[in-house]
Amino acid sequence: MASECARNVLEQKVVDNKQDAEKFRSDLMNIARTTLSSKILSQDKEHFAKLAVDAVMRLKGSTNLEAIQIIKKPGGSLKDSFLDEGFILDKKIGVGQPKRIENAKILVANTAMDTDKLIYNFPEELFADAGILAIEHADFDGIERLGLVTGEEIALTFDNPESVKLGHCKLIEEIMIGEDKLIHFSGVAMGQACTIVLRGASSHVLDEAERSLHDALCVLSQTVNDSRVLLGGGWPEMAMAKAVDELAKKTPGKRSHAIEAFTRALLAIPTTIDNTGLDSAELIAQLRAEHHKDESNAGIDVISGSVGDMSELGICESFKVKQAVLLSATEVTEMILRVDEIITCAPRRREGM
Repeated sequence: MASECARNVLEQKVVDNKQDAEKFRSDLMNIARTTLSSKILSQDKEHFAKLAVDAVMRLKGSTNLEAIQIIKKPGGSLKDSFLDEGFILDKKIGVGQPKRIENAKILVANTAMDTDKLIYNFPEELFADAGILAIEHADFDGIERLGLVTGEEIALTFDNPESVKLGHCKLIEEIMIGEDKLIHFSGVAMGQACTIVLRGASSHVLDEAERSLHDALCVLSQTVNDSRVLLGGGWPEMAMAKAVDELAKKTPGKRSHAIEAFTRALLAIPTTIDNTGLDSAELIAQLRAEHHKDESNAGIDVISGSVGDMSELGICESFKVKQAVLLSATEVTEMILRVDEIITCAPRRREGM
């Protein structure tokens, strides 16, 4: 009962701007900023929010994040990161081979040509004479993604080369990022494919930036798939808690106690605001008072340390993610409550003891 009541409140409070491209993009930017606010990218969240939204909008409603590649190159600052509309492979072109090919046909092979995956001097010379660009020692993740975006099948054997489906792209060229040479594929078969190049001072910073950006991309891709948006900052939990609390007052018997416990669980989420060093008890009291007014958009603004209007502040969350959290938490709770006994296995007896 409580879960259904909370879910109904969420569905009544959603905003869907799918039909208005400008407003929908604004919603995505707000969600990206909210997601990045607590991470290492918070200082440059405007820049990375734009990168993430631009990348996800290229997917045109798909949730396949394999089309978005993230490359980490040490050097520069985080703000030097950029989005490239194509596929970039972090490898070098062989000696004497063409550095630029237009309307290229691409063969991707994952075969046991040699144990060290190298192309030796004589075959490399043959490739150069024939105007073929060869890439050696490519990692499997890279060639698998290359096969995906250029539309070819990865050849596992050379027994029937004529039956292998080749990939195509309009241009292959060598580019420089920082001091490194990379191979750029543009005009690929999967038109929505793109690459986000992350720059940063150290590998540790780049790893953290990649994790933060990946979180934002996951939330945004789900929002593009289901465009309904909710306000953030503890606003959904307070709205649900208010409705569930009213349901508890109308419910007779012991069930009302269970519904009240559900209300307390919802309030635990905005209460965790004390992790920011604020007085959570005071803020929750203010927030509860605001939500007893009609159509309140009040939530917690951790920047100012006060209760603010989430709509004006642009703090938003994805409805699909919030709904998934609510359903998952409810199902786990029900599963735990149904457990009567727990039988643990005895430690395995070791031989010779």
